[in-house]
Amino acid sequence: METFALLFSRNPFLIRFFQTLTFAAVFLVTIPHAFGQKKVGNLAFTVSMEDPATHLYHVTFRCEGIPGDTLNLKMPVWTPGYYQLMNYAQQVQNFQATDGSGKPLKWEKTANSRWKVYPKQTKSVTLTYDVKATRNFVAGNYLDENRGYISPAGVFLYPEGQLNHPLTVTLKPYAKWSGPIATGLDSITGQDHTFVAPNYDSLYDSPILMGNLEQLPSFTVQGIPHYFIGYNLGNFDRQQFMADLKKIVEGSVAVIGDIPYKHYTFIAIGPGGGGIEHLNSTSISFSGDQLKTRAGKNQLYNFLAHEYFHHYNVKRIRPVELGPFNYDQQNRTRMLWVSEGFTVYYPYLILKKAGLMTEEEVFGALQRNVASYENKPGHRFQSATQASFETWEDGPFGRTGDEAYKTISYYSKGPVLGAMLDFKIRHETQNKKSLDDVMRALYQTYYQTEKRGFTENEFWAECEKIAGTSLRELFDYASTVKEIDYPKYFAYAGLAIDATPKDVPGSWLGISFTEKVDSLLVTEAEWESPAWKAGLRKGSVILTIDGQKADIQALSALMKAKKPGDPVNLLVLQGNQPKEVRAVLGKKSERSFEISRLPNPTALQAAILKAWL
Repeated sequence: METFALLFSRNPFLIRFFQTLTFAAVFLVTIPHAFGQKKVGNLAFTVSMEDPATHLYHVTFRCEGIPGDTLNLKMPVWTPGYYQLMNYAQQVQNFQATDGSGKPLKWEKTANSRWKVYPKQTKSVTLTYDVKATRNFVAGNYLDENRGYISPAGVFLYPEGQLNHPLTVTLKPYAKWSGPIATGLDSITGQDHTFVAPNYDSLYDSPILMGNLEQLPSFTVQGIPHYFIGYNLGNFDRQQFMADLKKIVEGSVAVIGDIPYKHYTFIAIGPGGGGIEHLNSTSISFSGDQLKTRAGKNQLYNFLAHEYFHHYNVKRIRPVELGPFNYDQQNRTRMLWVSEGFTVYYPYLILKKAGLMTEEEVFGALQRNVASYENKPGHRFQSATQASFETWEDGPFGRTGDEAYKTISYYSKGPVLGAMLDFKIRHETQNKKSLDDVMRALYQTYYQTEKRGFTENEFWAECEKIAGTSLRELFDYASTVKEIDYPKYFAYAGLAIDATPKDVPGSWLGISFTEKVDSLLVTEAEWESPAWKAGLRKGSVILTIDGQKADIQALSALMKAKKPGDPVNLLVLQGNQPKEVRAVLGKKSERSFEISRLPNPTALQAAILKAWL
């Protein structure tokens, strides 16, 4: 198999032949609705919210020109950019169907996210339904007296087979609101609050925020307007913030060299956590109060740069599995370590070149990525490609609880692999090429020319073409749990990384806990720690320590008095049954992965480091 793989990877004809077959197969499987379906006529939504205190959006959906005896309707089970099943349909209430004259039509719910309407002889169907909106999250729907947020996949039904059909959305905001409407959708001139989408993919990729909103001063880049509109933005210097945001956009555009949209909107839904990228907008949790500290500012600017750069990397530079979408099920890819991981890596460089991060902060960010991956036991069990594929079950940051020890996050390993690939390409090309050239080639070839995503083989072929050499070792680092030679790759850029294990002073038991009235509740037992080997797990309750009541003072005194190799007797409650266990204290070693400049770099190393930063 290895011989065949090498032959395949070196034969351009075989690569193109099999890639064409693969793409055709994926295309046919992914969008069966595109074939054998008659077009409906006009599709128009109206969304009203007369009493936002009820947290209900009222939706009216007019379907003109129904081609058959039945109208099958669906609601997506997920939303682009958030790789988790959402079960939006459970929030739909009061579903009704009428004909053109307002007479009720027979309908039935045929599955969790599917409805069937029987139009009889009419060619015009009007559907009405309510959507409960109580989840204040970028992938959810929310409505109260102050603002309304719509994640379109969770509000707008689509007729089966009609995802490519254009449609309109008319919004009727609550009468007491005075702010603008924030969305990436194009408005229709002369029609208040009415927007048009060329197809459902564009609609589902265009969240909407309404309410008592604030619009910050806009800016243009290459003549393209960029807006920032949000709710409860906080206390900060708005002019300076927008000036910095413009630098972030300019730095991102400089990587690819093209702007593929006519306008872009940052949609700030309020304080919280999370963000989702979209074609010409991003919905983000935001508080300007975070800008008051250097650390908070760094975190926020990296977050904004990440979500913005995504309009290139994943929306246009994308794995073939991520579009056209299948909204009925998970859309799995093994390439999120590129789509998400590289989009963690690039903001470090964009912010550094914009003067918004220092060299030391860039080193520190990469150091944390390496440590987060290496210090999690999952790096022994799950590869970056596996983590990408299994994110629908594991979540983007890996599993929680005991199962966390078998998973990783592509947000940690991905940016590190991106940096190493960048360093390798620069080294092999004498600093004439970089990862930027790969990203531009993918953008130009697959987005602009072929208008599709790339396969995994095509991604690596493009990387090797730019580098001019085999990248098999890096491919293995992505697709296996092979131990990574960090010093080798970081040295290409004139950098040292401290991967030497060092003993942590004192004895090691390996638990985190919460103190209760008469016990300690274990919140985490580190994998293969003395506590883990003694059988303690999350949820275990420690009643006594060497015969003494378990509390922080008793545990602290014991850890000071005992040395590695000494036993500790614990009375533990597991499953409501008391149990005596013995843990043997150990010695913990850690690697810092601190990154610094090499003291005596070669001319090439110095040149690469200078160009990189």
